[in-house]
Amino acid sequence: MSSVSPAHRKATVELKGALRELSNQLSLLNRQVGSRLEMRDVDLDCLDVINRLGPLAPKALAREAGLHPATLTGILDRLQKGGWITRDPDPSDRRATLIRALRERNAELLGLFAGMNSSLDEICTDYDEPALALITDFLRRAGAAGRDATDDLN
Repeated sequence: MSSVSPAHRKATVELKGALRELSNQLSLLNRQVGSRLEMRDVDLDCLDVINRLGPLAPKALAREAGLHPATLTGILDRLQKGGWITRDPDPSDRRATLIRALRERNAELLGLFAGMNSSLDEICTDYDEPALALITDFLRRAGAAGRDATDDLN
């Protein structure tokens, strides 16, 4: 392992602290959004995965969300009852289903995140494209590290 300067170590500690603070604030925001929608945190997390990656087979959703498939059944039942998702037959395998987000509900969801999205848009104006690319790369790599650490605990 290469030796790092005390200044680099200090900057790394500050960065990790900022990431923890961001994680906490995003958790609080998600909790507030979930509360307004009368949705559990895990339901909101699964809906986000479906919106980003869907339509998905239940097994793929369970893997992406880090949930046991049996746990997912109750979550999907609540999301479907709330009008957030639909379970459609998989055109490639009629015995299987695909979970799809109902886009007509997205306006309600996006409205609750509008303050954060506007703030992020404003923050991004302070950075040029190369800086934004660097930040994006860091966040993607940090996300992959989080997935790896989660996998190691399973």
